[in-house]
Amino acid sequence: MRDLPAPQPVDVMAAAVEHAVRTRRAIRAFRADPVDIGLIERILSAARYAPSGSNIQPWSVHVVTGAVLERLGGELTETFLSGQAERADFAYYPTTWRAPYLDRRRKTGWSLYQLAGVERGDRAGGERQRARNYSFFGAPVGLVFAIDDDLNQGSWLDYGMFIQSVMVLARAHGLHTCPLAAIGNYPDVVRRHLGIAPGQIVVAGMAMGHADQDAPTNRLMTEREPVAAFTTFHGTSEPIRADAAS
Repeated sequence: MRDLPAPQPVDVMAAAVEHAVRTRRAIRAFRADPVDIGLIERILSAARYAPSGSNIQPWSVHVVTGAVLERLGGELTETFLSGQAERADFAYYPTTWRAPYLDRRRKTGWSLYQLAGVERGDRAGGERQRARNYSFFGAPVGLVFAIDDDLNQGSWLDYGMFIQSVMVLARAHGLHTCPLAAIGNYPDVVRRHLGIAPGQIVVAGMAMGHADQDAPTNRLMTEREPVAAFTTFHGTSEPIRADAAS
């Protein structure tokens, strides 16, 4: 049965879920401590219940560890640092930036670079920091997500919910993650290392493991807009404001 009995009182469960969602953030430095493969399978086993239109379940996941992860990360990093153009299978970001999205992007980028010790104008330092995406930020586990290239936007929306489920479940088990769009920037390298089938698009990657709490970049806390900034309530005389904090 899907509706299993609750293991805890509802308020305890709600607090645990909210904690996992609120403390999920992109971690950019990991300890080398290994993660048990059984735990990764448990996370994926729960994440598979993410919703998908008509239950088509469009996700295809590659879990990468050990020497395979080292080789994949090594070639991706070398390819990026060689100056080879990034050519993802799809456009992740808009072609033309505008407010408020550009403002948020710049603030996040500069805040990260400051923590990493990269000064404005230091292009080499910025490239070195960006290159760390390709080594999965030193995490012991890398995940790579692929999707059949004949599926449409609805399936990509479904995939986002699946990836979010993975990240929240990881937090529930005391792990941290970093979603990595950059892993899809060199899809041919990824396909070669992981044997991804023809006709599949490399969507993204993800680093997973235990956060290095001493790393300066892990102090980055991005801001979130309050509920009132992005929500319109209909059919109520007063908006429900349970918590407008970021």
